[in-house]
Amino acid sequence: MMKIVKLTNDTKQNLLETLLKRSTNDYGDYEKVVAEIIEAVKERKEEAVFEYSLKFDKCTITRENFKVTKEEIEAAYQELDAHFIQVMKDSAANIRDYHEKQKRNSWFDAKPDGTILGQKITPMQNVGVYVPGGKAAYPSTTLMNVVPAKVAGVPNIIMTTPAGADGKVNPATLVAADIAGVDAIYKVGGAQAVAALAYGTEMLPKVDKIVGPGNIFVALAKRAVYGHVSIDSIAGPSEILVLADESATPRYVAADLLSQAEHDELASAILITTSETLAKNVSDEVDRFLEVLERKDIIQKSLENYGYILVAPDMETAIDATNEIASEHLEILTKNPFDTMTRIRNAGAIFLGEYSSEPLGDYYAGPNHVLPTNGTAKFFSPLNVDDYVKKSSIICYSKEALEKVHEDIELFAQKEGLTAHANSIRVRFEH
Repeated sequence: MMKIVKLTNDTKQNLLETLLKRSTNDYGDYEKVVAEIIEAVKERKEEAVFEYSLKFDKCTITRENFKVTKEEIEAAYQELDAHFIQVMKDSAANIRDYHEKQKRNSWFDAKPDGTILGQKITPMQNVGVYVPGGKAAYPSTTLMNVVPAKVAGVPNIIMTTPAGADGKVNPATLVAADIAGVDAIYKVGGAQAVAALAYGTEMLPKVDKIVGPGNIFVALAKRAVYGHVSIDSIAGPSEILVLADESATPRYVAADLLSQAEHDELASAILITTSETLAKNVSDEVDRFLEVLERKDIIQKSLENYGYILVAPDMETAIDATNEIASEHLEILTKNPFDTMTRIRNAGAIFLGEYSSEPLGDYYAGPNHVLPTNGTAKFFSPLNVDDYVKKSSIICYSKEALEKVHEDIELFAQKEGLTAHANSIRVRFEH
């Protein structure tokens, strides 16, 4: 049974403190290991990469099989059924259509006084996409990270993903990469993959930005190389918050909460509702689902640690708590979800109504499923086209335009004690 508690300031504060314990800042023990891996890859390049692949992934990688070949991609297509391939193509099309609407153009504003101001938008040249491997396959993550980069116009997208002990990459991941338009794929995972992307090796070129989720080693490695290259974010454990009133269907709510709890033992699943009856019925439905779901052990531990049903005295209190938690995924199951949504300030992705359950966003609808976690939706956005471009300011003044304001600029510079700044303007009008 899920914990059912009254929503008060104290219970809200306790919950926020509990959720924060999942932050990557609490994994200092791993930082030394990650730093050693990064340094080794910087110094010894492929030699270190191959050593760590053998150590951590039990996989023998050499210069001959480091880069995925066209033949391997063609073989991957043969291993998948045609229907699933078509589903991935449809998903990619939806993701592409959604992100096309995010594109911005360079702009210039010319005024009669001889000033031209503007903004030049340029795609990044090289982007590295990390896709986890291991026991699971993540073709959806491949599509979500690569397609927006293609829409942005990035000319060179390099993907890294660990191979299995047999030296092969999951076929669904390879097909998704091909559908999305990846330019090169290398068989390497973990912190060593992040280091290779950040600093380059003899075979794998250095990138400008690294995107994609991974385990704690990947997260800490991304944090360590940030500044030398850009990164998307440090992804935390998955989370869902369902905001519901008495009109919600308990079975749907329970199913949606469990869809995130099955990710791992650190995932959080929270229901905030104004209805005590719904709270009790959802808890009962969760128990029924647990009897039949495959990942029962993981779900139970997730719910024990970070699963909550909070009963609020009114919708205003429920919405305030929702904004404080700032969940990665927010489902709104109220009588008028659109009205409720207008009062939501903080959420990664918002799902409205009973037929917009969270997995729709994970796989198919089109909006990105790379979302801010651990309360960072208060200041971060989902992965988007802007993450793959740079913006340069354009400034052009004619002599006449500068002449009108040069004394003001010189005054500003002098007030800051920067006389060379002032002089740079003054010399243009010294005669």
